Order: sequence, then C-alpha cells, then structure tokens
Amino acid sequence: MRMASFKSVHDLLLIGFHEGLLDEEEFLLLYQQYTSLNAEYPYTSYPAFDLELKDEVECKTEFRVEKNDIPGLADTLRIPEIVKCYQGTICGREEASWILLKRFAYPCRYSDLIPTFGRSVPELAMINNKMISLIFDIHGHRLTEWNHQILHPEALETYATAVSNKGEALTNCFAFVDGMVRQICRPGKNQRVVYNGHKRVHALKFQSVALPNGIIANLYGPVEGKMHDARMLGESGVYNNMRQFAFS
Repeated sequence: MRMASFKSVHDLLLIGFHEGLLDEEEFLLLYQQYTSLNAEYPYTSYPAFDLELKDEVECKTEFRVEKNDIPGLADTLRIPEIVKCYQGTICGREEASWILLKRFAYPCRYSDLIPTFGRSVPELAMINNKMISLIFDIHGHRLTEWNHQILHPEALETYATAVSNKGEALTNCFAFVDGMVRQICRPGKNQRVVYNGHKRVHALKFQSVALPNGIIANLYGPVEGKMHDARMLGESGVYNNMRQFAFS
C-alpha cells in the first residue's frame, strides 16, 4: 500500500477545511503535522531529462564524459536497462548513469540537479545511491582485492619504469600509498574512536594504492578516524601483496 505524499495530504486538508469538516485548530494542527522538514523544490516545473537536447560541449563540461560514450560505459559497468529503487522509483540506465556522473563530476547538492533531470531530491538521492550500490556489488572486488588485470607482472614493470624515468631512486616502485580522512558529524557515542587528532575532526579513514596512471589499484576502508596509517597498511594486506609482486 502506497503512502500519500505530503502535498496530497495538504490538498485534502484544505478541502476538508473549506467544506467545514475541520475547524481552524484541527486544520492547523494537522497541517503542521504533515509538513515536510525538507525544503520544497518545484521539480515538476522542469522537463524530464532529454539527452538529445544537450550538445557535446555541455556533456563534456557538466558530466566529464563524451555524449556518445554513455551506452558503452553502461554496458561495461553492466548497468541493467531499468534501475529500480527500493520504494518503487524507476529510471532508465542512461539517465541513471548521467545522474551518477553529474553528482560526482564536481561537488554539488541534489537540489542542484533538479533543473537538469526534473526529479525530486529524494528520487535523485535514491537513484544515485542505487547506482553506487550496483557498481560496487559488481566491480567492488577490483578495489578491495588484488586486481590481476592491472597488477600483473608486465604492467607492474611498466609502472615501475615510468616512476624510475621521473627520477625516482628506486627501480621497483610501481605505486604510491595515500590516505584520505573524510570528516563526519560528531557521533553521540564513542566519539574518541572516530576522532582524528591530526586533522582535529571526527572522521572515517580510507587508504588507497595509486598507480602512476592515476588509477586506484586498491582501496581499504572505512576505518575509525583514530587509526594510524601504519596500522591500516598492515591490516589491509596491501604491503604483503606489494612485497610478493615487487621487483628485485
């Protein structure tokens, strides 16, 4: 059974008050009770997303992807033809891909996407999160496990040569370990566990192995913000893999 939206409830309350079914006190109480805490955006005044209305320059600028590359990207990522969210919202895979790309092209709020896609903030958020889950479920192992497609011996030798040619003293350095501290809201409990003393914020930490071509070869996390980088490296198992595949 589908729940009525706040707008439909508001309309019913107005009709009930106009016809005398509710007095002023009842109307005000119910109207406030069924008022959304989120800002209301006029998303219905914008047309649905139509890729044909955008030219090549707009696509490259707004989404950082060529207009004609999306079908191939969706095939490669194995995105289903219809992306369905848990509460029933459906979206074609190409539009869902554009929503994901727009969201990650540069920092923006979901409300900033409304003029482009003509959808409400909750819909945009659910579609974006669904796409992230789909991609991670299918391809997450490429980051969380040793990826032999980009970390086979021949590729590692190419990476090490590129690093050495840039002036590095080591001839067997093929990747760089880097950490990321992502700030979070202060939790109500166990605040010290996620407090990062270096950045002085409550946070979650990630650690990645970046290749010379810019691709992330391995991603570990999230872990509590207080954890030291050296401990993260030991627990991730990346160091042992590097020793196994590094060149002598």
